[in-house]
Amino acid sequence: MDFLKKLKILPRWIIATLDSIILYQAAFFGYLVRFNFELEAVEENSAFTGSMVFMLGGVLVMLNTKSYEGIVRHTGFRDGSIIFKTIILNFLLFTIINLFSESFLSNRFLLPTSVLIIASLSSLFLLIFYRLLVKELFVYVKNSVAAKDVKMGIIFGAGEAGIIAQDVIKRDSKSYFDTIAFFDDDPKKEGKIIDGKKIYKGLKELENFVQHHGVTEMIIAVRDISVQRKREIIDECLRLKVHVSIIPPINQWINGGLQAGAIREVKIEDLLSRDQISLDNPKIEEDIKDKVVLVTGAAGSIGSELCRQIVHYGPKLLVMLDQAESPLYDIEQELKEQSTLTPRKIILADIRNRRKMKAVFRDVKPQVVFHAAAYKHVPMMENYPEESIKTNILGTKILADLSVLTNVERFVFVSTDKAVNPTNVMGATKRAAEMYVQALNNFLNTHHRKFHTKFITTRFGNVLGSNGSVIPLFKKQILKGGPITVTHPEITRYFMTIPEACQLVLEAGVMGNGGEIYVFDMGQPVKIVDLARKMIQLSGKKVDEDIKIVYSGLREGEKLYEELLNDSETVKITHHPKIKIAQVCSSNYYKLDGQIELFNELIEKNSENEFVAHLKTLVPEFISNASRFEVLDRLN
Repeated sequence: MDFLKKLKILPRWIIATLDSIILYQAAFFGYLVRFNFELEAVEENSAFTGSMVFMLGGVLVMLNTKSYEGIVRHTGFRDGSIIFKTIILNFLLFTIINLFSESFLSNRFLLPTSVLIIASLSSLFLLIFYRLLVKELFVYVKNSVAAKDVKMGIIFGAGEAGIIAQDVIKRDSKSYFDTIAFFDDDPKKEGKIIDGKKIYKGLKELENFVQHHGVTEMIIAVRDISVQRKREIIDECLRLKVHVSIIPPINQWINGGLQAGAIREVKIEDLLSRDQISLDNPKIEEDIKDKVVLVTGAAGSIGSELCRQIVHYGPKLLVMLDQAESPLYDIEQELKEQSTLTPRKIILADIRNRRKMKAVFRDVKPQVVFHAAAYKHVPMMENYPEESIKTNILGTKILADLSVLTNVERFVFVSTDKAVNPTNVMGATKRAAEMYVQALNNFLNTHHRKFHTKFITTRFGNVLGSNGSVIPLFKKQILKGGPITVTHPEITRYFMTIPEACQLVLEAGVMGNGGEIYVFDMGQPVKIVDLARKMIQLSGKKVDEDIKIVYSGLREGEKLYEELLNDSETVKITHHPKIKIAQVCSSNYYKLDGQIELFNELIEKNSENEFVAHLKTLVPEFISNASRFEVLDRLN
């Protein structure tokens, strides 16, 4: 048994020797059956010689079919078909030999036909049977090695994916997952058996298996499962303290097969309250191919993902601009490693520097601009409102004005749901920037009908895993053993993934005619405390036992609920059911341009109350919350 524990793969010579012995024994068994187990008759008909000849013929065929090269503990249908082919060829070989040997052996066959048939059938059965026996023996030994570490588990999904997952688990020598049942939503499969395991419908028996069979693991193995059903399964497992894993989409399986290492942990993205949106618009490539594309904020979460996606559409030149040195270097190296043919230019610069931006637009002559550069951290910008105004408003104005002067075709502005009924400086500055690019677009549309830059805005909520978001923060706090800090038990946010956000930005750049503010159907908002609880449970920890959740109070400028539209806005549908256009009243360009230019003078005075008060005049719906600037609202 110790030998088997150490043995990973049976050497080929052992398999070939075993196969040869089985061929010999099968032939001899054929003689015994043919002559009714009468040993004298068996001996008279040269059974030993005939068996040896049958074995040698089989060895010659095996050298051709390589049937001994298969890994026994991974025996499958393909191995069985090779063995079948080997036996058929051996049978045909001796059938031909018998036709010629009849004239040389006084009307006798080298091997009697009945013996040949019995030997072929019995060898086929034995060759396959012993392989399956060894395969099961390896599984038994694997489970006995660390019986105390074996985890009792269930596979949710009794279809093709579930069966493959079960096969992978059995074959993996490092897996200690013992499947004791299958669950499936298909009522037609209820009560049937897979690999000796019974199929149960839905989740109704899960609690019973946890309590009476010690189930601690579940693998979700369904090819096309809805996000809602996946959430229901995960939520029930979390409630019962069952660890959940999930198989990846089939297109991610390596070489057409699933590997044990590909069965991954459930991610927080799997718990989004809606199906993830995948946009496949061929017009995106038409709009970007062979054009110079400038991405500002290229080192940030959204900007870097935009760059990753844009390079696949074949732009003439991708210009990546940011003032963050190290992250910009990192995305440059990442794209280099991808070996894409797209030419790239890295520019280290600040969008607030008009002289530098003018030189950039003059030198690279961008045709499409994706403006993702911004200060976005709410409490930080509440402490430094001047920086938020200079970057989010004045920096955007510089880029927008230069885009008009240099005949940029499209300018796509990345905004945020915090611009809706803002309660903080950051959100108000983003709303002011929205107002400016929209007013500029409408002004150009009125006075320069023949051609002008099209300004398009995208507005969405929090991005999972982005810099400064709660997900990376919670992960760090969990790794440290807690506690997890949540500002308020009722605080909620909308969430989307980084690739989704960037697909929306690219889609908006194609479908926009100028002046639109695109909003995204982000499903239901998520309670941050629920997100924290699930992240703790998904990490294998217990809430309030292993890791505590503490409430720190709302931060400056923070509000409980985010919105995608303000009270005066309505939406218009588009060709995609998940993308809407906010119907927003446009501002007068001349008036707005003068109000924004006034920020330069106010900032020179270095009085934050004055320029924040001016921001409130510019964005009347800006009402501060949990902030020192609330006093300005009371003065009004």
